[in-house]
Amino acid sequence: MTQYLIAMYQPDGVVPPPEVLGPIMAKLEEFNADLRAADALVFGNGLTDAGSATVLRHDGRDVVVTDGPYVEGKEHLGGFEIIDAPDLDAALRWGRRLAEITGLPIEVRAFAEVREVRGAGERA
Repeated sequence: MTQYLIAMYQPDGVVPPPEVLGPIMAKLEEFNADLRAADALVFGNGLTDAGSATVLRHDGRDVVVTDGPYVEGKEHLGGFEIIDAPDLDAALRWGRRLAEITGLPIEVRAFAEVREVRGAGERA
């Protein structure tokens, strides 16, 4: 199996109201349940607003810390899933389903190599 990142990009701005977001979140719960049932889910989660990001950048002498996203844009990474899939076509089927649920741009990309992951109870 190959591990793939399925990244969801969402627009900057106001979060949709509950009557819009609620049905989408319910479908996302079903999507994640299906990933678990297929034994394909490695890990996934949503992220806090891009405005809460902290960026660390080495300027040649020191590490500079700045608030906010690294790149100014109209979209930001809103959440992701890491899945096990037999091939790109299978990963794209999961990504396509996520795009249909959310209406958002979805990026699917294989990891360059699979590394050992700590057990669920271990901490870094």
